[in-house]
Amino acid sequence: MSRFGGGASTGRLGLGALAALIVLALDQGGKAWILYGLDLPNLGSVDLLPFLSLTMVWNHGVTFGLLAGLGSAGAWVLTVVALAVVVTLCVWLRRAENAQVALALGAIGGGAVGNVLDRLRFGAVVDFIHAHAFGYSWYVFNIADAAIVCGVAVLVLDGLVTRPGKDAKSTPR
Repeated sequence: MSRFGGGASTGRLGLGALAALIVLALDQGGKAWILYGLDLPNLGSVDLLPFLSLTMVWNHGVTFGLLAGLGSAGAWVLTVVALAVVVTLCVWLRRAENAQVALALGAIGGGAVGNVLDRLRFGAVVDFIHAHAFGYSWYVFNIADAAIVCGVAVLVLDGLVTRPGKDAKSTPR
């Protein structure tokens, strides 16, 4: 076994990589359908359910349009930051303690890469899922964003769970 581990950690690495590839494929496939199949840029919006629409938005920032004011260099700055995060996630994935963490890291990484590809191709991210009800409206997002948020939620929940022996070893006496 190498000093970088093997066995179970290799399985978790593969699981995280598979999750990343699935998220990336779903994200990019969904965006291709929105842009070229449905041609949502020309339609603007399509109601699916009373609380869900497909609405075309070009997001020049990050989540919720934050940092959109960075100008023409913004896409490149955000791309570099996102790729640095993906590299960090890959390092973390090699050390993932369980399958849930591996899947969450893969989902975050796949989503980040999907949005990076948009920034490189279009200079902005394709957002199109719009949830709304009772006069309230959520920000328009995409499959990559949903995967990132769900992945982060799993990591937070995993961090809150105390496992037998996990905290006992790290608590000084």
